[in-house]
Amino acid sequence: MSASTNLFRSSVFRLGMVYVALFGASVLLLLGFIYWSTAGYMLRQADATIEAEITGLAEGYRSMGLLGLTRTIRERLSGTPAGPSVYLLVDTGYNPIIGNLDRWPDVEPDEQGWLNFRLETQSVPEDGIEHRGRARSFRLQGGYHLLVGRDIHELEAMQALIRRTLVWGLAIMALLALIGGGLMGRSMSRRIGRINETIDEIMAGDLSRRMPAGASGDDFDQLIDNLNRMLERIENLMEGVRQVSDNIAHDLRTPLARLRNRLEVLKELQPGAAGGGEAPNEQRQVVVEAIEDADTMLSAFNALLRIARIESRARRAEFADLDLTAVAGDVVELYEPLAEEKQQAIEVNLERGVVIRGDRDLLFQALANLFDNAIKYTPVGGRIWVHLKDAPHEAQITIADGGPGIPTDSRAKVFQRFYRLDDSRGSSGSGLGLSLVQAVVQLHGGSIALGDNAPGLRVEISLPRA
Repeated sequence: MSASTNLFRSSVFRLGMVYVALFGASVLLLLGFIYWSTAGYMLRQADATIEAEITGLAEGYRSMGLLGLTRTIRERLSGTPAGPSVYLLVDTGYNPIIGNLDRWPDVEPDEQGWLNFRLETQSVPEDGIEHRGRARSFRLQGGYHLLVGRDIHELEAMQALIRRTLVWGLAIMALLALIGGGLMGRSMSRRIGRINETIDEIMAGDLSRRMPAGASGDDFDQLIDNLNRMLERIENLMEGVRQVSDNIAHDLRTPLARLRNRLEVLKELQPGAAGGGEAPNEQRQVVVEAIEDADTMLSAFNALLRIARIESRARRAEFADLDLTAVAGDVVELYEPLAEEKQQAIEVNLERGVVIRGDRDLLFQALANLFDNAIKYTPVGGRIWVHLKDAPHEAQITIADGGPGIPTDSRAKVFQRFYRLDDSRGSSGSGLGLSLVQAVVQLHGGSIALGDNAPGLRVEISLPRA
């Protein structure tokens, strides 16, 4: 998955987008209010100017009638013939008498009595831009009609400019917010990514790793500091438990080895005789069984120590490129005689040239444990499968048998140390074989899964390629 996809799916980016949406909505409301108040104010100013024009014309009309009205319009047009004011006096047939409009506008007034129309007059600048007017109309005595208004082109241009400014401001705000949210999300994603990488390494067994903390001292750094102190405490506890286990294993292995050696000596001695001789069969059998028990306990302690060393990841320093095909072939060759004794058939399918990076001795031991289990639990005359497949990014090993298998609810438990199924408690073994296999696979960065071979057990291991 790409970094950009991870960024878009992160909670930090989604939170940033929510912030952008809320901030954009608030800014949109604010800009909308600014536009409404500004544009409304400018329109009210234009209407007030028109009302003032109407008041002046009304005074001339009241004092001198139609002649006074005509004179007043002529005086105002003579001062600014191309000005923003609009006048038109027409007769009963709507024929122009005086004014700066060519004809009476063919529009109906709105609810407030205002007419908004396209200007058709010689006073409009020939700039190729449509000018619009806003005016009021009055019916005078004798069937005459008067139109008083203004050219609102500048007003509409100013309103359009404000709208464009608001739109561009909103667009720039959204762009900057997106960039800021993306940068903030990317920064937080990188920080969380480093923490996740550290967690993966800790879960893989490296308890010495710590979360990377920043220098800001914010609540995020305080959380990381608490997590690091917790990890340090856990590491100390785990190290104490491991040290105690190692000490117990070392301390018990030495007397067990001495006990075994003494039993070997006792087996060769004749009871009550000065020299050596053959002991009675009963006594000899007891000694042999005691030696076997000592060997079993020594194997268990050795396996515990081996698993502890593997989980400490100290063996990674010995990793090298190795041919996994050759390792699997050596394991099969080693156990073929044992399988022939039980008349078991081995189906081998190993792709050649499968190279991985790892420890040859550990991988050989892990595969040997699985192959030994397959032979042990497959009945006489059964079949065992060993497959090695070279996938694009990993090597896949499958070892399957025709035995009783493992119940689904117990497959996760068999990797626990000393865990044994009830059916296998009477057989030899300490319950550490699969624990060792899992430790080796995890040391190599791989995965192991147990499945049903119908009948039997199917063990699938995936190891990353070199």
